[in-house]
Amino acid sequence: MDSLGEKLRQAREEKGCTLEQVSRDTNIATRYLQALETEDFSGFPGEPYILGFLRNYSEYLGLDVQEQLSRYRALKIQEQPIPVEQLLHSPAPVKKIILSILIPLLILGLGAGIYYFITHPPVREPAPVVEAREAAEYFIETGILERRFYNGDSLLVSLGEISYKLTLTNLGETVTITSPQGQLTLDLGQEVLIDLNSDGVGELRIVAADFAKNDPAAGALLRYEIITGISGFAGPAPAEEIPTTAAVIQSSPNPYPFTVQLNFQGYCMFRWEILFERDRPDRNEQYFQRGEELNIQAQNGIRVWASNAQAVKVEITGGGRTVPVELGGAGEVVAADIRWDRDADNRYRMILIRLN
Repeated sequence: MDSLGEKLRQAREEKGCTLEQVSRDTNIATRYLQALETEDFSGFPGEPYILGFLRNYSEYLGLDVQEQLSRYRALKIQEQPIPVEQLLHSPAPVKKIILSILIPLLILGLGAGIYYFITHPPVREPAPVVEAREAAEYFIETGILERRFYNGDSLLVSLGEISYKLTLTNLGETVTITSPQGQLTLDLGQEVLIDLNSDGVGELRIVAADFAKNDPAAGALLRYEIITGISGFAGPAPAEEIPTTAAVIQSSPNPYPFTVQLNFQGYCMFRWEILFERDRPDRNEQYFQRGEELNIQAQNGIRVWASNAQAVKVEITGGGRTVPVELGGAGEVVAADIRWDRDADNRYRMILIRLN
């Protein structure tokens, strides 16, 4: 069977492409493409880059992606075989004599040890008593609270004159939080926006920043953020509350529905989620190739994630205008919100907020 590098090189040559042409089409540097074909992985920043570039290169060449990933893993775990001469080499006569003496002694020693443990069973020390930890309760009214929570710990969220209680009820493969809206399940790094008072607008963002799966004793680092000014078409947001990383796309006396138009210039994994619309809560994910397009319509806001920011051209259309938007640079992984907000002068602004 051809090696990983030979398979990639043969597929590229059969397609009639040079490394420079592949680099232009995939946004992968030539040195990384050549390293994949020569199976020299020492120059990559880390294994996630190797897997990502190998996946994109294999997809570009029309190869079975999983098969090429399996070839790479086989290279990683391959071991040098023991020389046949060593396997066939017979021990010297002196070693045979020593073994003939040691083996009976070991058998006798093992028998004596078993007899001793049978006649002198070990005395087991009582297990130490671990004091049960009392569940903690925290409080948040504005801003951000980030700390490590353990099973049973709860948070009181104050919205006006009403408080809402959220409790960490389980730490396993995921984090489970019980809220007034039911149970929330978050994986590592995942975030969720919840509508506590059922007014159709999310008021609290929760992020599972860090936790060890199936290790409740380690707890979970959770980030709770009260959302101010991200309230759809109602409720002003003071200008000083807009993050300094936000870029104003356009402004208007009144908000209006808008469309995010995306044109993909290269290979890109792209995710998107409609914000603050209760009937469209699902997250979408798709792998796009060069030349493909996507249009996303929203009333209030959209959250996007791109594996290669320069591989996607973004334009915002609405209110009779089309405005180009820059997500990031080549090879940059970007997460961002595009949404309406209201400033201190009671005017609406469409802003782009980088989340990473």
